Amino acid sequence: MRRLREEGRAGDTARSGAASLLVAAIAVAVIAAGCAVTRAAPSLTGGSKSDTFQTSVPNAILIEAQSNSVLFEKNADQPVEPASLAKLMTLEYVFNEIKQGRLKLDDQFTISENAWRKGGAPSHGSTMFAAIHSQVSLGDLIQGIIVDSANDACMAIAEKLAGSEAAFGQMLTRRAREIGLLHSTFTNSTGYSDPGLRVTVRDLAELSRHIIQAYPQFYPYFAQRDFTWNNIHQENRNPLLGMGISADGLKTGETPEAGYGLAGSAVQDDERLIVVLTGAKSDKERADEARKILDWGFHNFQSRVLFAAGQTIGAAKVFGGSKSYVPLVAGHVIRVMVPRDGDADLSARVDYVGPVPAPISKDQVIGTLKVRRGDNLALEVPLKAAEDVGKGSMSQRAMDGAAELIIGLFQAGVSRL
Repeated sequence: MRRLREEGRAGDTARSGAASLLVAAIAVAVIAAGCAVTRAAPSLTGGSKSDTFQTSVPNAILIEAQSNSVLFEKNADQPVEPASLAKLMTLEYVFNEIKQGRLKLDDQFTISENAWRKGGAPSHGSTMFAAIHSQVSLGDLIQGIIVDSANDACMAIAEKLAGSEAAFGQMLTRRAREIGLLHSTFTNSTGYSDPGLRVTVRDLAELSRHIIQAYPQFYPYFAQRDFTWNNIHQENRNPLLGMGISADGLKTGETPEAGYGLAGSAVQDDERLIVVLTGAKSDKERADEARKILDWGFHNFQSRVLFAAGQTIGAAKVFGGSKSYVPLVAGHVIRVMVPRDGDADLSARVDYVGPVPAPISKDQVIGTLKVRRGDNLALEVPLKAAEDVGKGSMSQRAMDGAAELIIGLFQAGVSRL
């Protein structure tokens, strides 16, 4: 199997493409992704203004929630300490357990001596000030985590669901992999500094997007401005909520090791952006940079359709099938964010490992559409088979095998040159 690709650039003359290692032996034909981009946005050529944007924080990313377009990134894949931004994973785990019917908002959790000492009032850290040995409903613990960044609430949840912080961290990591967070590892429920606890801002942005889209019934908690427990009133620590920019989430974090971090989201003109940054030197820099990044995104980008729902985006070579190629679709409208005033240097590429062995089932994931804006990956969308492809006849399979043998021999010869 070989990783095959077809590349196209917006503004190119419409064409059909071929990804092949030896055209004379076999042409791995692909409907050019660039051709479709040309039809969707023929004027999008030239340089992108996104390259000129700067932020003072060491790690940051800005995405548009609906399309998952990346508008800006800086060291987005560098592993960093998340501080209390790790609590977003604890919240996601709890939200999913409620959604699956395994937990309820009125379930009672005990504030153990351990949770009280290490995460409550004696810890002098972020806490909801729950009393030792008291019973607190899950609904109140969720509010404590979101508004107060309550460590005692997180620990109470970890102890009941997993028995210990370490065991709960393993559960969080497994859940993170299930939702596609491949570069983050969790060791506790709170974000307390730990050598094994590392995330990327890209994963945190995807986590934030997932929470917003998968749990619309719970997301309004993140816009809650204050919370009172045990007669102690605390205000939400997210500075974006009071800036008048239509922000409605999500979470802040801060430790001496991690610096100041934030995952935030705002909606303007039915367009939702998500910003994540870490490593700010102060709460002021965190607030200022988060707002600057969001403002830049809202003022400089707009959504454009690249492919309609059900539109054929590419075609993958089939091995041993009743058809030589299978069309590839996304199954939904594909949008990308482009500059409002200026040009976007967009290029598209279809990647898949092929030829794909038959039989192939409709909706089987075959490859990926990757759209780049300049040097940055703007969009990545899984592509599925648009139809079933059965096994071919004996002669068809023999011809495909012979073609693969020729390509293999050619590759072996090239590698020795």
